[in-house]
Amino acid sequence: MRRLIAICAAATGLALLLTGCGSDNDRSVTVAGTGKVQGVPDVLTADLGAQVNAADVSTAVDGVNGKAKAMTDAMVGAGIKREDVQTSELSVQPTYGPEGHTITGYQATNSVHIAVHDLPKASAILDAAVKAGGNDTRVSSVAFSLEDNTKLLADARARAFDDAKARAQQYADLAGLKLKSVKTISEGGGGNTPPTAARDAAPAPSFSLEPGQQTVTFTVNVVWELG
Repeated sequence: MRRLIAICAAATGLALLLTGCGSDNDRSVTVAGTGKVQGVPDVLTADLGAQVNAADVSTAVDGVNGKAKAMTDAMVGAGIKREDVQTSELSVQPTYGPEGHTITGYQATNSVHIAVHDLPKASAILDAAVKAGGNDTRVSSVAFSLEDNTKLLADARARAFDDAKARAQQYADLAGLKLKSVKTISEGGGGNTPPTAARDAAPAPSFSLEPGQQTVTFTVNVVWELG
């Protein structure tokens, strides 16, 4: 009889334990929120340089180096800091005749990557480079970005959390439950969507630049306890 009572008591305890596993404390909802904010870009970056064709390697290299130096000096004179001009490409390639077998000369390229932190001077800086390089100038890309997106990222993060909370509250209301405390938070990440001002642009007498708007997006995953 005592053994039977002990077995019954153990079974009752197991039943209570299983009931506890299905309690309200285990109810939760997982949602993802997204936040977006916009700001005005404050940095212009560009890749540009010179390309010279000549009958021999030395003439091609000397020619492109002279053009590249003239372009850099002109940009510095227009307001860019010399430390914001960085060589990004140096190349010398043979050129071939119509049949594709005979070398007829050489093509030398010298390109730099620049960062303009004073946007009002950006157009004048590019114009100066083009005038110094003349017909040998090559501009491969121009883009705008944010030097420091910390504040925008913080705002986007806050909006993402508010969005997640609103979604969780809606699910709680639909389920007839109450939204309680946050159980876990995990960041989905954030990033910039820079507006591109120009791509594969041809040299022009004057550049008209529009920085547009920079969009910063952030996502967050949140688990809320329901009761």
